[in-house]
Order: sequence, then C-alpha cells, then structure tokens
Amino acid sequence: MKKGKKIPIIFENEDVLVIDKPAGISVHQDGRKEEYTIAEWVLENYPEIKEVGEPLILEDGRKILRPGIVHRLDKDTSGVMVVAKNERAFNLLKGQFQDRKINKSYRAIAHGKFKDDNGIIDKPIGRSGSDFRAKNTGRYARGEMREALTYYKVLKRFDDYTLLELRPKTGRTHQIRVHLKSISRPIVCDGIYGKSLRCPEWMGRLALHAYSLEFTLPGGEKRTFISPMPKDFEAALDKIRGL
Repeated sequence: MKKGKKIPIIFENEDVLVIDKPAGISVHQDGRKEEYTIAEWVLENYPEIKEVGEPLILEDGRKILRPGIVHRLDKDTSGVMVVAKNERAFNLLKGQFQDRKINKSYRAIAHGKFKDDNGIIDKPIGRSGSDFRAKNTGRYARGEMREALTYYKVLKRFDDYTLLELRPKTGRTHQIRVHLKSISRPIVCDGIYGKSLRCPEWMGRLALHAYSLEFTLPGGEKRTFISPMPKDFEAALDKIRGL
C-alpha cells in the first residue's frame, strides 16, 4: 500500500482485483460528504485504472470517479468485492452482473426466529415514501417497482437471533436489508431498516457480510472468492452463544 487505509487483497491478476472490504468505508463518494472511500484507495494504489469503468454523474453535473468499480457494498457491510483493472474486464464483469451470472453469498445476523430452514423472499422493491435513504416493498413503496429475489438458509438459531446465509439473485440497492425487514426479521444494527430495535453493544455495526463471490474471469476460468467472517462478526456470534 502506498498511503491511506490498508485494504486486504484476496486475489489479483492483470485483469481484476478482488478485495476484502472492511465495514465502515464507502465504495465511492455520494456527493454529499467528503470521506475516504474504496475508490480513493484504488486511485492511490492503481492510478493507471483511473479511467476504467463509468463515473457517477450527479444532478449538479459533478463527476464522481469510480475506477474499475463494477458493483458496490453498503458502507457498513464488509466482505468480498471485485474491481476491474481494464476496460475489457469491466465490460465482462458488468455483463455477468446484468445477466445474473455472478453468484453472491452473504452472512447476516437477523433479529428473531425463522420457522423454516430455507426460504425465498420474492418481493419487488421501490422507493420509500418516508425516507429518501430507504427502499421498501408492498403498499409502502413508491415509484418504479423492480423485481427482487432473495434465497435464505438458516445456519444457526439462537434464542433471539438467527445466523443466515443469503443469496440474492437480483442486485437491488439494500435488497437483503429490505427483504429481511419485509418479513419482520431485520438485520441486527441496521440503522435504516431496524432502527426501532436496539443495536446490541456486541455488534455495533450492520451485521451483514459479503462472504463469497463467484464469477468468470477474462480468459474463461470460473472462480469463487471468499472473505472469511471478520473478527467482529465472530466475536458477536460468540457473545450470542453465551447469552
């Protein structure tokens, strides 16, 4: 690393960079506040890919650089992300995301108990009518309703919480968070979709982790990359077991 925050690298070749994004860092600027982001880290360490990808154009005309950024994770979500290092890789990965050929797996700690070991949440997502930051489902949603499908599997049940594996088949903003809220099982410490529930001190941040990402590399090789459960997540689970 040259300067700035250290971001763990899971895999790197001439086409892609697979990183282990920490919680608490945004992927790119949103135009509302200045903060250090994954995009800044990429520019510091890989200045040659500055023009790869597509910038974000704000309503006032400002351009936010997103060098090689093909997809994003929420600021407080940790886990595996891929960055394209050239335009060929960017277009290939973008196509795989659009065609739903990339397999994503997440881990989350949710409030409450799940009756079934496996389930599907199939609910279109629109804008929230009451919070500009949020999305919603059903009669509380506004604007265009976009198809959204999430598969879940119960990994471990606790008295008041559940550890889940989640596999979103679509890529809507906040999809997992919105879907779990829609079945009254919001993610622990979700300040938007679970704000009426106490955020336990043993977690302290959104209990959502991007665990694995499977995609085809330029050249045709299909690979799966894993971000192990972070220390704060493991510590939270140890704490729950002792409650």
